[in-house]
Amino acid sequence: MPKVNTYVDISEVEKEAKKDFIDRHSPFVHVEGEAVKGQKLKVKVKVGNEYSHPDDFDHYIAYVQLWDGDTLLGQATFTPGTLGNERGQVEVDFYIVPKSNKLKLNAMSYCTKHGLWQSEYVEVEVKEPVSA
Repeated sequence: MPKVNTYVDISEVEKEAKKDFIDRHSPFVHVEGEAVKGQKLKVKVKVGNEYSHPDDFDHYIAYVQLWDGDTLLGQATFTPGTLGNERGQVEVDFYIVPKSNKLKLNAMSYCTKHGLWQSEYVEVEVKEPVSA
């Protein structure tokens, strides 16, 4: 099994270079709107919060995955140059349809030079649909 790196609160890290390294590789999960059972929900995964990542031939984000616990919900795969060979933040919008009462979302991103990175878990309460 590959080593999985996890996000560390960069406010607790002293060296700017270390903050840059941790942040630019870490995926962040953003749930947009309210989760309602059986209705489409937008979940954005953004790699890097404050810092951007290279997009070079041998150093880029190769994929981003969204998970609900142990269930893979989706994956976006990238090739070098997706961001125009400029530093940037990969962003992926996933649209999912919740079926259970709670989601335990997290994301994974893979850097071709620095390996696999995991987000913090985001727990989402899923509401029942309102009957008409």
